[in-house]
Amino acid sequence: MQKGDWEMEIQTTGVNRIAETTERVLGQLKFAVLGSSLNLRLLWANLLTGGHVLLEGVPGLGKTLMVRSLAKTVDAAFARIQFTPDLMPADVTGTKVYDPQSGRFSFKRGPVFTHLLLADEINRTPPKTQAALLEAMEEGQVSIDGESIPLPSPFFVVATQNPLEYEGTYPLPEAQLDRFSVKLIVDYPGEEEEVALLREHRLSAGREARLEKVVGAEELLALREEVDRIIVEESVLRYIASIIRNTRQDPRIALGGSPRAGLSLLTLSRALAAMDGRHFVTPDDVKTVVKPVLRHRILLTPEAELEGMKTDDVIEEIVRSIQVPR
Repeated sequence: MQKGDWEMEIQTTGVNRIAETTERVLGQLKFAVLGSSLNLRLLWANLLTGGHVLLEGVPGLGKTLMVRSLAKTVDAAFARIQFTPDLMPADVTGTKVYDPQSGRFSFKRGPVFTHLLLADEINRTPPKTQAALLEAMEEGQVSIDGESIPLPSPFFVVATQNPLEYEGTYPLPEAQLDRFSVKLIVDYPGEEEEVALLREHRLSAGREARLEKVVGAEELLALREEVDRIIVEESVLRYIASIIRNTRQDPRIALGGSPRAGLSLLTLSRALAAMDGRHFVTPDDVKTVVKPVLRHRILLTPEAELEGMKTDDVIEEIVRSIQVPR
């Protein structure tokens, strides 16, 4: 067997593993969570690639259930922090505690030292506490009194937030929003989904309890390496770059996509290809993730907002204006 054939066989095996694991994980999630099929796929895609997720929706739409269910399919440490107005940075990262017996200070780790972290209602807490979590997300470590303490690997954060029009919210600054790979919108269910929810509400708790572990932390890291091997043609790279660059040039947009936005588009497009059992990225993969990747990263001008324009609609128009590679 020649080297090229051998490498392709290894890649095929890796892609098949990702596709099979994806089928099992999503099968578990759909068993416990009604609706939100794309959101579930993108949650898993981000866990697969190491991106962090911002989930936005009004209370009562099952955001926490979605994340808890994902955590139950992964054999890794899980923690939840309920963000409140009086939460302090040390409540997230940990603090040094004096031990009177030894006469020394020891570090008591906070809930951020986990593999999967649910940061519930992150915009209910003041900016200083938000920054403590977001810095840990960015650096992969926590700094206490000049000492850097690494977080476990993999480290995956899903933060939920209420829409900004709700009282008592602290909007995340643009620079911190950029640290989230995607922003997923959890909306009200459709009529059929709502009827199904009413019909099966007594079964939902039992279903969550019956979820099974599908993948471990070490295997996740191995699958992540396989995603990085997915082929991306030059034409698709230029397509991604054109989308990002057009967000910076559009007169309706005050703040365009950062280079990090382009990297998120690339990484998640690779993940979707692998999840579908493909060795290569298509423009459709890019189109699937473009709104979730960009909606929290671009800022419309005041004039565009006064005219009633929506961020998702502007993104869609930009994508439609760019020639799709063949």
